Amino acid sequence: MTNDTAVGIPPEQACPIAPVVDIVFSRWTTPILWVLNEYGRHRFVELERRITTITPKVLTDRLRQLERDGLVVRTYHPEVPPRVEYEITELGRSLSPVFEALAKWSVNIGEVEQARLDYDTRKPVGGQASRGRPR
Repeated sequence: MTNDTAVGIPPEQACPIAPVVDIVFSRWTTPILWVLNEYGRHRFVELERRITTITPKVLTDRLRQLERDGLVVRTYHPEVPPRVEYEITELGRSLSPVFEALAKWSVNIGEVEQARLDYDTRKPVGGQASRGRPR
């Protein structure tokens, strides 16, 4: 059954949070924003140390995108050697309640892992996995 009222509606209107999710919750954006929100201004190498699994290239790319989106500000200090610091902006800081809610919800991760384990260990009905939409 289709919902005729949804035909022709742009995705951002059908789900108004989709563009926000694209901006804030990409693979590396969330950890960067979390660190800057929780621990304040950081130099590049300090961010690398806190987010140990990110590559320098990806960190550079993400920081540039966050700066472009107005969520992070980059400050260049013309010293020898040059020093660059990154800080979350007020716009970025406005995401604090979202981060707080997600941190509170994270106590449920054990239940999610158990549900996945239960799902993965179930035997498919009729000898094969079901296809299509859930019933």
